[in-house]
Amino acid sequence: MTRPEPGEYAAYYEKYISLVPGNDITSALEKQRVQTMQLLAGRSERESNFRYAADKWSVKDVLGHISDSERIFTYRALRIARGDQIPMEGFEQDDYVRSGGFNDRPLASLVEEFANVRSATLSLFRSLPKEAWLLRGTANKNEVSVRALAYITAGHELHHRSILEERYFSAIPRA
Repeated sequence: MTRPEPGEYAAYYEKYISLVPGNDITSALEKQRVQTMQLLAGRSERESNFRYAADKWSVKDVLGHISDSERIFTYRALRIARGDQIPMEGFEQDDYVRSGGFNDRPLASLVEEFANVRSATLSLFRSLPKEAWLLRGTANKNEVSVRALAYITAGHELHHRSILEERYFSAIPRA
């Protein structure tokens, strides 16, 4: 599988796609699952409720957002891979986080949910025939390919993991 080319996704997503190394997207997604779970392992509830600024999401909110977004990206990939040409609407991430109730849950349940979502993502992408990866559809008023959605999924997670490492976990001492 080769990387998506410009034109297979909205320019906005280049910031995510550029973060993903190599051409083996399913291996990259699998490695990410392990790396993210290692980053979150042993984190306390105090750490997971941390916000680096009053108007920013908590660690739990970020993790919930990653899982929600991954579900949406892979849902889009599924529909396009199955030949569905009905345009798909966008989503407002802040509304999803506000109504997600992530801070009412233990961090361990959010980590488990992320692992389960990523397993489902991998199952979908591994099951696709070669020709499905190049299919295109419309999501949030932009054309996108299935392979671009796989890279967007991985890059979105990398983007937010980097924020967790740099702005959250480096700002609070380990308990």
